[in-house]
Amino acid sequence: MATTATTRQVARLLNTRPSQDGDGVQIQRLHDFGGGLDPFLMLDELGSDRPDDYIGGFPPHPHRGIQTLTYVIHGGLTHKDHLGHSSTIRAGDAQWMHTGRGIIHSEMPLTDQQGLHAFQLWLNLAARDKLSEATYRDVRAEEMPRLTGSHASLTALGGHWETLDGDGVDGPLTRLAGQGAVAHARLEPGGALELTAPATTLLVYVFAGGLEVAGTRVGKGQLARLGDGDTLHLSSTEGGQALLLGGEPHGEPIAHYGPFVMNRQDELEQALRAYRDGTLTE
Repeated sequence: MATTATTRQVARLLNTRPSQDGDGVQIQRLHDFGGGLDPFLMLDELGSDRPDDYIGGFPPHPHRGIQTLTYVIHGGLTHKDHLGHSSTIRAGDAQWMHTGRGIIHSEMPLTDQQGLHAFQLWLNLAARDKLSEATYRDVRAEEMPRLTGSHASLTALGGHWETLDGDGVDGPLTRLAGQGAVAHARLEPGGALELTAPATTLLVYVFAGGLEVAGTRVGKGQLARLGDGDTLHLSSTEGGQALLLGGEPHGEPIAHYGPFVMNRQDELEQALRAYRDGTLTE
């Protein structure tokens, strides 16, 4: 018996809020440490043509219990960590960090004629993985496959993405927490993109122009959480760009303090002690 596809509708809209992190870096931030975006925790957008807004960067700092994914639209960032990794990513590149039981790293910005525009996404690790070994990887723009729609395109950073016509691609980041999938969608004026979308958690963050998500307008700086269904319909009258995020919830307790995300308060306290006594990364 044939099944009928169900278009996913916007169930919730969130707006970014101005914030500051690192050495005075101005950002627009979305977060939910209560499990409302599980397995995702936070999305930061760094975007300015004023160097004073970001040039201080993110000096060395620790993490435990999460993955981070940094994606650059223009400008660049240089990553260094205690494991000896050192890498610079520029427009279209990404870097992925599995912090596991502990990593200490820095991210310092580079500028171009447009300044800096980048994103950092936090994904929660399942309890079984929170004390795993830390790892790092960078991915270049040319490694990321693309799909095309009607006056639209999708660049896959990670996970599987497929059009309703059956064209599919797999992003190079294959170990995103919560079976995560991340893509960059670009729609020209009058463009449309129709995708299969089976992930339990499906989010659309618009960062340029505006999109209609199943007919609901989502403007710049808004994140849409979609309801149940199995297809995603994006269109735009004016043109727009968005990050698409899909994943499977862990359904576990979340305990958060600064750069540490664990399951219980005592685990947070242990992480803080370990950082203070120098054993976080051992």
